[in-house]
Amino acid sequence: MENSLQYVLLGTLCLCAVPASFMDSLWSTKSHEWKKLILTHHWPVTVCKMAKSECDKIPNYWTLHGLWTDKSQMCNNSWHFDYSEIKDILADMNKWWPDVLHPNGSQLWKHEWQKHGTCAASLPCLNTQHKYFSKGLELYTHVNLNSALEKAGIKPANMYKMEEIKNAILNVYGAMAKIQCLPPQQGEDAQVLGQIEICFTKDFILVDCTEELEDELTEQMSMKWRKSYQDLHVCDKSINIYYPPVQEL
Repeated sequence: MENSLQYVLLGTLCLCAVPASFMDSLWSTKSHEWKKLILTHHWPVTVCKMAKSECDKIPNYWTLHGLWTDKSQMCNNSWHFDYSEIKDILADMNKWWPDVLHPNGSQLWKHEWQKHGTCAASLPCLNTQHKYFSKGLELYTHVNLNSALEKAGIKPANMYKMEEIKNAILNVYGAMAKIQCLPPQQGEDAQVLGQIEICFTKDFILVDCTEELEDELTEQMSMKWRKSYQDLHVCDKSINIYYPPVQEL
């Protein structure tokens, strides 16, 4: 792992011991327990392709989909998203964590907070909406997936093998990512690169992502958002992966 990344990870650590009283009040059932945080990036071109949407001014870089917990969702239904809590970070949210399908909207952020943020909030360092979204942005910036892929020669408008992308990320972060694709459509001979997940422990230490969680997470997503993401699966190692450029939309 690069020295710069080691420094970054030390900088993201925070004291996350969870007080028993805090856990008892909001996360009293085992169904809300979780072990990993998943920093999920999606490729805007593929997001628009799956939604069959004409996206305007689509970013030409990987953007944040969310900061997820690995085993729980919707942990506190009464804790609603409050737009005013993130006003001071809106510029960064709109740039790095945009709602690609609904520009200048907050539907994605509301969804991510209600589904995942209310569970991640069991950590004191993520226990407000401002902390949660700020930490997502911090991890996104420090991980810098866009730069890592480019340095490894993984660039849009090209075909790759699954292992090429996986190893490029492994060589930078020292941990295995989950690579997800849109399966080949009729008449196509390649799957389309769509989403990359990078995992952390509760102490924000990089750790291997595991593929067996995919079905559980997908099944738990709301029907509204499943409509956009239902075709994403862990990429097939035996099929070429196409990394589509923005110009194709």
